[in-house]
Amino acid sequence: MSAASGPIPKKERFDAAGRRVLLVCVAGGFTTLIDQSVLNTSIPALRQTLHAQPAHLQWIVAGYSLAFGLALIPGGRLGDVKGRKWFFVSGLALFTLVSLVSATATDPTVLIAARLLQGAGAGLVNSQMIGTLQDVFDGQLRARALGMYAVTGSLAFALGPPIGGLVLAAAGPELGWRLTFLLNVPFGLATLALAVRHLPRPRPATRHADLDLLGLLLVGALTLALMLPFVQPPGWAGWFAFAAGALALLGALIGWQRRYARTGGHPLIHPALTRSAPYALGTATAMAQFGSSLAASLVLTMFLQDGLGLSPMGAALVSLPSALAMATASALAWRVVQRLGRRTVTIGMTGSALAMLLNGLLAHWAPAAVLPWLLALLQLLSGASVGLMGSTNQAYVLRHAPAEAAGVSGAILQMAQRIAAAVAVSALSGVYLRETAGGGGHRAAYLTASLVCAAVAGLAVLASVFAGRASRREPAAEEPVALSRGRTAVR
Repeated sequence: MSAASGPIPKKERFDAAGRRVLLVCVAGGFTTLIDQSVLNTSIPALRQTLHAQPAHLQWIVAGYSLAFGLALIPGGRLGDVKGRKWFFVSGLALFTLVSLVSATATDPTVLIAARLLQGAGAGLVNSQMIGTLQDVFDGQLRARALGMYAVTGSLAFALGPPIGGLVLAAAGPELGWRLTFLLNVPFGLATLALAVRHLPRPRPATRHADLDLLGLLLVGALTLALMLPFVQPPGWAGWFAFAAGALALLGALIGWQRRYARTGGHPLIHPALTRSAPYALGTATAMAQFGSSLAASLVLTMFLQDGLGLSPMGAALVSLPSALAMATASALAWRVVQRLGRRTVTIGMTGSALAMLLNGLLAHWAPAAVLPWLLALLQLLSGASVGLMGSTNQAYVLRHAPAEAAGVSGAILQMAQRIAAAVAVSALSGVYLRETAGGGGHRAAYLTASLVCAAVAGLAVLASVFAGRASRREPAAEEPVALSRGRTAVR
C-alpha cells in the first residue's frame, strides 16, 4: 500500500476571518466537551456532599450525554433554517448560566435537572459548530477545521481529570467539585464575547424547518429504555419488559423513518446513511469506542479514590499520562494514516480494548502499593490508542457519507456517540456501584466493569474491521485529508 497517491497537494492556509471563526468553534467545543471529563474526578466528593444515591450519580453523569445527543439534530436543523450564530450564542448562554445552578446545588435532583439543561445547551452549541465549519470552509480547509474540532474533543476528554484533580486538591472536596462547574463560567463568557463578534451573520433561508419530532421522541424513548434497567434494576420480569419495549421502540423508529421519508420529509436518520455500510459500521465503531472510553474513565476515577484511597490529585496524576499520550498521538496520527490508511482505526481500537482488559486484571491481582504506578503506565496505551483512532475514524466515517446526507452526517455521528455514552456510563457505573454496595469489594467490581468495557471495545474492533472491508467495496464521496496536515490518505 502506498503512502499517498500522486503529488502532495499544497497546504492551504486559513485567512484572518477564517481563523477567528475557527477560534470560536474550538473554544466552544473545548468549553462544552471538557465539562464531563472534569466532573468524573469530582464524583466521589459530590456523592459525599449531596448524599447522592447510585441512581442519582448515574443520572448526573449520563443525563448530560443524553440531553447533549438529543439536542444535536434539532439544533442543526434549526441552524440550517434560521442561521447558526444566535443558536450558538443561546446554547452557550444556557450552558454557562446553568453551570452556576450546578455549582450551587444542594440537592441531587436539582443537579440532575441542571445537568440535563447543560447537556441540551452543549448539544445546541456543538450542532452549530459543525454546521458553521461546513458553511465557512470548503475542501481541504474544511477537512482541517473538522479535524481540529475532533482533536479538541479528544484533548478535552483527556485533560479533564488532571484539571479536576488540581481543583479539588487546591480547594478541598466540597468546594472543589463546585468549582469544577464554575470553571465553565469564565470560559463560557469569553467564548460568548468572541461568538457575538466573529461568527458569521445569519443567512436567511426560504425552506421550512423539518425536525422529525416523532423520530426524535422515539430515539429518546429507546435510549431511556436501554438506560433505566441499569439505573433501577427491575428484576428478571422487568428486564424482559424493558427488552421487549426497546425492541418495539426500535421497530417503531425504523418504520417511522421509512414512512417519513416516503412522504417527502427529512427523517432524523437519513435513509442514505443507513444504506452506506462504511458509514454505518464506522458510526458503530465510534459509538462503542466513545461509550466504553467514557465509562472506563469514570469507573477508574471511582476505583482510584474509593477503592485505593487516593486523593483527587493522586487520581488525576494516574490519568495524566493518558492526556499526554492522547495529545501526542492525535498530533502524529496523520503520519500513521499515511502509512496504514483505514487500519489505523482498527489498531487504535485494539490498543484501547487491550488497555481496558489489562486495567481490570492488574486491579484484581497486583499489590496495592504498586497498582497506581501500573495503572498510570497503562494510561499511556489507553491515551495513545484513543488519540490515534478518534479523529481518524471520524474522517473515514464522514468520507463515506452520501452526498445527499452530507449536511447531517456529522450531527448523526455525534448524536450516536453521545447516546452510546449515556447508556454505557449508566450501565457501567451501575455495575460498579452495586457490586461495591453488595460487599463484592472494589477490586472485584472494577474487574467486572473493566471486562465489560473491554468487551464493548472488542465489538468496536470487529466493526472497524468490517468497515474497512466495506470501504474497499464502496467508493468514497471524497478522499479524506489526513487530520490537520492537509495530505491525502489512501485506504
